Amino acid sequence: MANKIRPDSFRLGIIKSWNSRWINRKNLPSWLEEDEKMREIIMSKIGLAGIAGIEIERTSEKCKIFIKASRPGLVIGRGGKGIEDLTKLLEKVIRQKTALSLNVEELRRTEVSAAVLAQSIAWDLEKRMRFRRTMKKYLDSIMQNRNVYGAKIKLAGRLDGNEIARSEQLSRGKLPLSTLRANIDYGTATAFTTYGTIGIKVWVYKGDIFEKEKEK
Repeated sequence: MANKIRPDSFRLGIIKSWNSRWINRKNLPSWLEEDEKMREIIMSKIGLAGIAGIEIERTSEKCKIFIKASRPGLVIGRGGKGIEDLTKLLEKVIRQKTALSLNVEELRRTEVSAAVLAQSIAWDLEKRMRFRRTMKKYLDSIMQNRNVYGAKIKLAGRLDGNEIARSEQLSRGKLPLSTLRANIDYGTATAFTTYGTIGIKVWVYKGDIFEKEKEK
């Protein structure tokens, strides 16, 4: 498999589902634009909560948004004020009159999210921490999980402020990218440092998924 193919999109319809699910596809262009705007608003407003995933289910009358976060308390806020303000912002994006509902789910400690890990690495790099030490620290924490069989972290950019941009990667265990039944979680993030941006990619191999397990 070429390096340019995303592992999650490569497995769509096989072991992974779509993040946007629409029953009525007549309004596909407008709904696609609205979904992208809603995702941007969620990441800009509550990105510090460690967003592991955003799923949107839509019908002609209802719109449900499922947010999985490592720190759901930052999303809900005191007395639910945070989620109310977020709901009002998202309602402005939707053009048609539809009932909007937000569901926040906590990321369990036993679960490993590549998106959360990539964002955490970006925050550490923005604090001017050494990239090799950061990569090793997070790779060690990933491999301590019993449900993880392999992982890889790749950074690209002006690492540690060097004049020439380059890429560095660190991996452990198995990572069968071409095996479609392999459950590989993939996440990306960007670190905005004083000397430029650094791209971060994280792969986490969580074992194989077979048809019997998928049906359950």
